[in-house]
Formats: sequence, C-alpha cells, structure tokens
Amino acid sequence: MDPRVRCKAVRSPRGAKVTEIDWADGHKGVYPHEILRGYCPCASCQGHSGSISFIAPTSDIQTELDQIEPVGNYALRLQWFDGHGSGLYSYKYLRGLCQCEECRPGESKNDRGELPRQ
Repeated sequence: MDPRVRCKAVRSPRGAKVTEIDWADGHKGVYPHEILRGYCPCASCQGHSGSISFIAPTSDIQTELDQIEPVGNYALRLQWFDGHGSGLYSYKYLRGLCQCEECRPGESKNDRGELPRQ
C-alpha cells in the first residue's frame, strides 16, 4: 500500500476544530473541521455529480466531530454532532484535503474550488 495514503494515527480531541492525521510517509496532515464538513463526499451533500463542491457549514454544531471510526483500511467515517455521518472519507481523498503549510501554502488555504470524485 502506498505510504502516502496509509493512515498511522488520527488526533481530534473533543472540542477541537482541527483533526490531524499521521501518514505512513511521515507527513502530518492538518484538517480544519470546516473543510472536512464543507467537502463531505456523501450523496446527501453532493448528489451524484462528477465533482465535490464546498458547502459552507451554517452552524458550529455542524463542525463539531462526535466520532471518528476507520472503515477497513481505506477510509474514515466522520460522525458530526448534528447527526450527520454518512460520508466516507477515503484516505486518498483526505490526503488531497490536507491544509498544512506544505500542501496549501499561503493564500491557497482560502481556495474552495470543486474537487474531483475519487
């Protein structure tokens, strides 16, 4: 398995606004909850189009993570405090969402363009 998409550890303390993922290649991924929720890949949020659009969360409860659970060796299921939890975030997709300074330097963190489905 490609070490770039092999998750070693996930940190998201209760009340945090950011989740961090340690990848097998040594990269430390940074994932603000606004980004994770805004780019939720589920069909309820995105429909069935060929791309994923950013949908801005409308309340703090939408960006509060209740639970994170692994799905096999390929994804995480994120359960939000508002009850939403149908999105499966593949490790490949998560690696592409990383908001660390290396992956999204400077102003590129503010880009909320469409993403291709993986």
